[in-house]
Amino acid sequence: MTPVQAPTTTTATWSRPAERIMAAINRDPMTAPHALRNDSVLAVVVAAFAVVVALLIDDGRRPDALGWALLLVSHVPLVWRRRRPVLVLVAVITCVFPYHFLDYPHTAATQAAYVALYTVAVTGRPLRTVLVGIGVITMAVGVLLTISAQEALGLLKASGWVVAVLFLGVDVRFYRQYVASIVGRAERAERTREEEARRRVAEERLRIARDLHDLLAHSITLIGVQTSVAAHVLSADPERLDRETVAKALDDIAETCRSARGELRTTLEVLREHGPPEARGPLPGLDGLPDLARAARLAGARVEQTVRIRQAPPAVGAAVYRIVQEALTNAVRHAGPGVSVRVELDERRGALRLSVSDDGTGPAPGGEATGFGLVGMRERARSVGGTLDAGPRPGGGFEVAAVLPLTMTGERAG
Repeated sequence: MTPVQAPTTTTATWSRPAERIMAAINRDPMTAPHALRNDSVLAVVVAAFAVVVALLIDDGRRPDALGWALLLVSHVPLVWRRRRPVLVLVAVITCVFPYHFLDYPHTAATQAAYVALYTVAVTGRPLRTVLVGIGVITMAVGVLLTISAQEALGLLKASGWVVAVLFLGVDVRFYRQYVASIVGRAERAERTREEEARRRVAEERLRIARDLHDLLAHSITLIGVQTSVAAHVLSADPERLDRETVAKALDDIAETCRSARGELRTTLEVLREHGPPEARGPLPGLDGLPDLARAARLAGARVEQTVRIRQAPPAVGAAVYRIVQEALTNAVRHAGPGVSVRVELDERRGALRLSVSDDGTGPAPGGEATGFGLVGMRERARSVGGTLDAGPRPGGGFEVAAVLPLTMTGERAG
């Protein structure tokens, strides 16, 4: 196993310096950490290299004390090259021109100028870089013309190095901007995914809250009505107790409790699942409307249903089921004893039209303001792109009317 693992370890060892180098290249020089310390080290290294070049290359007279001073001082501004790139370039040129004018080794003083030019190009706009490059070349040629035309011509020929350094800086700047844009898009995409996940969680919680409200309000209302019937039978005439009626009322209560328990279990199972929404199981739909009518009849209401539509999208069917459930619950609770309720569903112009009307007294003024029944029904309708209106009927009673689209977008259908 050792011969197999050794290359992997060696590769990992070599990859760490490469990763550091790429990180340094990709990093924005204006926000890089320890910039002053790193630039101080760079200035010392470049100055040491310039001293070696001045000692080894003979392209001018040997520097004296003034020459060494100008050469070393020209590297000091590099310590602040990231903070004030243009000012640093001007300071370097101010020291370099007298150095060249006194004919000290010319090659030794070029490194500081190249570093300053590169910094200007990598930290500024291309237009500024071009103007600075033209200005530096023009000024250098003009100064050398006062010394020797041959020297000026030689510098003009060597100006390709200046252009190359400037292009290198611009290219690195564009590369860093490209990397930054990729990182920014990735971060925005991650934030978008997190926001979408939070939005879906909030919608799921709201859906569960609606289901629980509809289920508990409907079931508890029916149980309350059926219990009142049993209590009335027991207290009306104790000596002639109608055992059959009491038994039927208690059976109805037990059946309502069993139905509520089963639907509550189905709803709460969503909280334990981690799979996709499609794994929740079938939603209640149009086929559950007869059961709602049967439960309302057990509570004493007279319910008539007219359904002229057989199929609807699952989300629309679930919205219809919950709206009818809440409307029947409100009718049993508020409309008074022996209320007559009419439920109508039909399709017109590509939309499902739902109407639940009763002939009772309706809710007390302001009585619904403290609850969430009507609000929940309107949210159900809006969740599938529909509308819902509810209010007293002109001839008495209360009506809930909804218009729900039968053609849904992918987002709403999901």
